[in-house]
Amino acid sequence: MMDMDPSLSESECLTTEERAHATSVWIVAVAGGLMAIGAVMTFSASTSIDHPLVIWPVWETEAIRQLAFVTTGLLAMLLMARVPYTWFALGRGSLALLLLVLALGVASLVFVPGLGVASHGAYRWLKIPGTNSRFQPSELVKGALPIFLATWTVYRVNIRKFWTGLLPMGIVIGICAGSIGKEDFGTAALLAMVAGGMLLVAGAKLWHLVLLALPAIPAFGYLILSKSHRVDRLTIFLDPFQDAAGKGYQIIQSLCTIISGGWWGRGLGNGFVKGYLPEARNDFIFAVICEELGIIGGIAVIGLLLTFLWLGRGVVVRCADPVGRLLAFGIVLLFGLQAAMNIAVVTASVPTKGIALPLVSAGGSGTVFLGALVGVLASIARRSGSAPPGKA
Repeated sequence: MMDMDPSLSESECLTTEERAHATSVWIVAVAGGLMAIGAVMTFSASTSIDHPLVIWPVWETEAIRQLAFVTTGLLAMLLMARVPYTWFALGRGSLALLLLVLALGVASLVFVPGLGVASHGAYRWLKIPGTNSRFQPSELVKGALPIFLATWTVYRVNIRKFWTGLLPMGIVIGICAGSIGKEDFGTAALLAMVAGGMLLVAGAKLWHLVLLALPAIPAFGYLILSKSHRVDRLTIFLDPFQDAAGKGYQIIQSLCTIISGGWWGRGLGNGFVKGYLPEARNDFIFAVICEELGIIGGIAVIGLLLTFLWLGRGVVVRCADPVGRLLAFGIVLLFGLQAAMNIAVVTASVPTKGIALPLVSAGGSGTVFLGALVGVLASIARRSGSAPPGKA
């Protein structure tokens, strides 16, 4: 009996490795499926009677560009899935700090004349010199902040202590949210919620977090009042029909696009109400899905998102490494909150804000950098002994 124990232990270890690998594959497969749906719906949302699907040069075609972004995002996902997530903890968080500083530095370049590009009155984009391309640097901060918090709350600070632990982390979060929030309030709010959730899971005292959040309330109030269009979005949300052809147009048109599809939709490429919906390819892609694939299609997309979150939850529950567990939680919370915020905006459940449906909305920055974060989650899964649903 004693001779059989080592062999039994080795078999159990091998089974655990297989299960961990299966979880990683599931995560990549579900995320890849969402990206594929996004690419198809971008093609569909780009079609119109008076506008050809493909133009010359080909790179100027929105649908072709999105296909290239999806391909790049998939490659980033697969690459990061192979990279050990423990690399982010090198130097007991020194590398994570460097990544965050670099991300904030790049994000600040949007205020540099000639580099920052305005969109809808906000400088969220950064022009890539020598090209007609641009990217949204706030996506870099989305990835760098969770990595920083996961490593520093484990290796560098005692998060249970307010002055020497929680407060320094709160200052970092405030810098990130403040620098992004001046031009992108939705992303700043998302970062603050994700960071707060991570600090709570890391062991911070709830009343400490409440105390830390008190100065954030007037700060976010200032961010709202500092831009007239943000105030307009709050007031028009209460009654979009008071200016149906103006400020309330997007809200009303989003609901019309969703309703026009019914339960089963008009069919892929057959939607026409989408042509009257601003930002149909980007922030309001979910409305296009509902028009062409119906409420059933919208539920299916939500189902895929929930499956992804459930797989991520399994990684969090089973990961024994505190850095990996906290980082996985941050990534899952980021995707979950962003998806919920987007769908709430599209269905007029909250005031309009510019935030994309993760992995589905058109856009290079979100597709590539969020794809890389999915890869990090898959990397944690591979090294944590997680089991896929039904394989426990």
